[in-house]
Order: sequence, then C-alpha cells, then structure tokens
Amino acid sequence: MGKDVFERHKQPWKSDEAGTLRTLAGKGKGLKEIARAINRSEESVKDFAKKNGIEILKKR
Repeated sequence: MGKDVFERHKQPWKSDEAGTLRTLAGKGKGLKEIARAINRSEESVKDFAKKNGIEILKKR
C-alpha cells in the first residue's frame, strides 16, 4: 500500500483550512483524519498546528 499522493507543495494556508483544523482538533480528531479532511500532508498539519498553538490529540 502506497502513501497518499499530495499534488500541492508549500501552498499557503487559507483561512478556511485553518478554521477546519481548529474545529476538528477541538473535537479531538487525530492528525491523519484532520490531514485528509483538509487535503494536506500530516507533516504540514502538524507544523501549522505547532506554530499556531493548536493542540492535536494523539490517537491511541
């Protein structure tokens, strides 16, 4: 099984993507689920969340 391929590289974050990230993180969603919902890589989501003080819960 291959990884998901993302066509976008180094694209600036839009306000609706940031809002969706905050909403899903607030609902306790995991990194993978959030990344798929906004069509961003997990690494991109993790970096953006860290820079903006958004806590993403780790799924067990």
